[in-house]
Amino acid sequence: MATYQYLARTIAGKMSRGRIEARDENEAKIKLRARQLMPLKLEVDLKRKQSSSADVFISSFLAPRLKSKDLQIFTRQFATLINSGIPILDSIRILSEGSINKILKEALIQIRASIESGRRLSESMIQHPRVFDRLYCNLIQAGEEAGILDTILSRLSMYIEKNEKIKRQVKSALVMPIVITFVAFLVIGGIIFFIIPKFQEFYAGSGKALPALTMAIVNLSMFLRQQWHVIILSIVGVVAGFTYYMNTLEGQRKFDEVMINAPLFGDLIQKSSVARMSRTLSTLLSSGIGLIEAIEIAARTSGNYVIEKALIACRESVTIGRPFHQPLAKQKEIPIMVSQMVAIGEQSGTTDVMLAKIADFYEDEVENAVKTITALVEPLLMVVLGGIIAVIMVAMYLPIFGLADTMGGQ
Repeated sequence: MATYQYLARTIAGKMSRGRIEARDENEAKIKLRARQLMPLKLEVDLKRKQSSSADVFISSFLAPRLKSKDLQIFTRQFATLINSGIPILDSIRILSEGSINKILKEALIQIRASIESGRRLSESMIQHPRVFDRLYCNLIQAGEEAGILDTILSRLSMYIEKNEKIKRQVKSALVMPIVITFVAFLVIGGIIFFIIPKFQEFYAGSGKALPALTMAIVNLSMFLRQQWHVIILSIVGVVAGFTYYMNTLEGQRKFDEVMINAPLFGDLIQKSSVARMSRTLSTLLSSGIGLIEAIEIAARTSGNYVIEKALIACRESVTIGRPFHQPLAKQKEIPIMVSQMVAIGEQSGTTDVMLAKIADFYEDEVENAVKTITALVEPLLMVVLGGIIAVIMVAMYLPIFGLADTMGGQ
């Protein structure tokens, strides 16, 4: 993003000066027109320093994005308006006026100004990547060229809805174990910081030697109570460092590689990624986009580096004339069943239909995997964390048991 200094005229005829951020001069002009300003002079502000890597990290981390649910609702409403015969400009005006989402509203105002200046809808949308990704814009372009924009919008709405369903299922498999772990650590923390010190005071007055297990728990409690600020700062530092690394390209790629090969959760990640890849390819091919371009778009919108790398390898083979199923079969990250069904689709000329069936199959597999993980992980976590709490409590009561035995022997 560059910063531009501008001189513009308002609707009232007054002169206005200021700065505006945009990717290029054309986008800056579109943004000014959206503010009802007529640009007279526009130049890059060279005095503005380039953002540091830390600033870029913070802005990219905090920059708002449109939620999938909001995009899905907008797409469905847009399809309904276009199907009713309402022109694109009027449809966008109606949707922008009725939108309560600030990100979407601002984008639609700028898109409308861009279309009024002579650009196509797809060209205008591509200027807002935080709202409309490449897949979305390419499908809109295909719909414009084929004259089936309402049909494409309906397909996009269904595609976004199915993708959102997969995301919800994956999140549901991860949320409950995290909640259980968090609550358990709160309980353990309460025992260590508040209950164990009471036992420690009681045992100190008895003057008797404590069992090894009890001493270990008491020493751990003392260490955590004395060094809690260092521990918290260390945790914050680790989390900040991890978050920064995850916002780098290398970090994202490494994380994807680790997650897709992780025990238990790796199978879920693989199935959800294959389902999304298949649904994307099916939607693109059924909308009239060529196979090579569809593979490229699916790779860049896959959301997983491992799948992206596999699709890029497939695209290179398809480019030199090989059928899609051949390089697909060589990708170990993609189940062999996918290439077998694609081969049948290529032979019958129904690749898009076959890919849709693959997506349906793996979406069901994701749902089953979520149920399996939930059934396994939650009881296992309860047993492990309950065991930790039990060990701590037994350790604290061991001296009392010893005292009771001594009194009984007397």
